[in-house]
Amino acid sequence: MRAALAASLFALICSPLLAQPPAATAPDTHKDSNPLGFSYVLVLPADWEVVDSQTVSPQAKEKVTQNATSEAEKKGVACTQIGLTARHGDPASVIVQVALPYDCFGQQLARDDLPGFGTGAAEGFKQNFDLGDPQVVTYASGTHHLWAERVRGTPKGQPDRHYTIEVSCALLSKAAVCWVTMAADDASLAIFEHGAVTLEDDSPVALVPAGTFKQ
Repeated sequence: MRAALAASLFALICSPLLAQPPAATAPDTHKDSNPLGFSYVLVLPADWEVVDSQTVSPQAKEKVTQNATSEAEKKGVACTQIGLTARHGDPASVIVQVALPYDCFGQQLARDDLPGFGTGAAEGFKQNFDLGDPQVVTYASGTHHLWAERVRGTPKGQPDRHYTIEVSCALLSKAAVCWVTMAADDASLAIFEHGAVTLEDDSPVALVPAGTFKQ
């Protein structure tokens, strides 16, 4: 069930990843703090756009809900919060933050649920991308554990566009939270990974420390 739930959530994430958001002026440093117990600080070049996407379009939610196979998946889609969305270039590199609050969802995920929840990520992206072989890792960040996946992919019907899709997820006391990038170049991937994340009472650290993935 955890993997199926995550697949629905990541299918939902693909909507802002693939859509063209309205133009916005990006500050050099963008901090997205959330009362659910986490924050994410990105240092962005001036030519990036930042959009505050607290809501997902009803059409996107309806489409993903129709494909859900359980009430838990439908509830997860309804409760999903998409926060920071940053975008750059053409083809676009995109960074998205997404959270699933437990009080809305009605269930709390435990540490043992993290691998199963994480493995649903690729299933969600397979609806929109042709993917290669993923690298999957788990790593510690302060007192928390994170699950991460990196995979090469091309949007369906656009084989000339090549991306690195990377996902990093953590389970907190109030929510499950994931950070996602669809990076068209190495510089965009580095911006995503170097973003400083604070999880509950831990000190801020890089979201994906150097050396987490083998080259």
